[in-house]
Amino acid sequence: MVGRAKKSALTTFLLPSIVAVSLVLSACQKENTAHDNEGSGISNTGEKIDSLAIEDRASDTNSATTESGSTTFTPEEKLMNTLSRHRWSLVRATDANEQPISELTDIDGQGTLVFNPETLIYSVGCNTISAAYQLQGHTLGIEEGMSTKMSCSDLDMAENTLNTLMLGNSELKIEQGDSPVLTQFTNDNVTLVWNGRLTPQAKYNSKGETVFWAVNAKEVNCDMNGEKQCLQVRPVTYNDQGVKVSEGKWRVFAGEIDGYQHDGMHEEVLRLQRYRLETNELIESDETTENDNDDEKYAYVLDAVIESAVVE
Repeated sequence: MVGRAKKSALTTFLLPSIVAVSLVLSACQKENTAHDNEGSGISNTGEKIDSLAIEDRASDTNSATTESGSTTFTPEEKLMNTLSRHRWSLVRATDANEQPISELTDIDGQGTLVFNPETLIYSVGCNTISAAYQLQGHTLGIEEGMSTKMSCSDLDMAENTLNTLMLGNSELKIEQGDSPVLTQFTNDNVTLVWNGRLTPQAKYNSKGETVFWAVNAKEVNCDMNGEKQCLQVRPVTYNDQGVKVSEGKWRVFAGEIDGYQHDGMHEEVLRLQRYRLETNELIESDETTENDNDDEKYAYVLDAVIESAVVE
């Protein structure tokens, strides 16, 4: 039998915690925008908020915009289409003298920015801040926002700095491409540079399906030469109250999970978003199947690690 020592505490992010966080966040938002601002994946010690669910909600609206085809877009609509189809990560912050702002550059890419139709959501990896905004041409105006109220310890300074810089008007510049770059010039002559990555829904042109997988700490050989190592996974099912009710059989998963790094030392339960790939990307098949072994038909994106235990 495999011995198992829990992490400092067994890291568990089960569904009741997720629901509780959604309620806390909803209480902080204006009533007419609460549904856009739900956070997920918070630990019971007040760690990071997972914003993947938020960016998925942004993409729901994007699809309606991009599928309109023949519609002539205004400059604001074209800019908004680019902004809302990407999740933006802060890569550089400099002051009026072009010197790095240490509290923002030291957080190692944790700053994120998501554009919803009516609200803008940003974070440095702790609280999620939601604010109404206006876009006129390339001028972005941001109002005082609502925020969750967790203590962020060493992230407090970075969070306060980013929140201060985001308020008011700023000018935006977009460099288009496969990985677009958004440069934001604030009224204080601060420059914030964000790298864009397509949201999963924009990338796969479909709405994700939530699935839960347990991942074995031990990988196995999965090719004839014995050179490729693959994950061992099994499906996990929870009821509406977030209680685990069943686990399937272990099987070999030869694909990849976007955003997941396996270290071989932990058995984990992952919450994933599964996206059906476009028809022209699939192996020809006479019918659609929900067999979990048809992994080539799907793309998998990590939403959150909800259980993790060290295996000796």
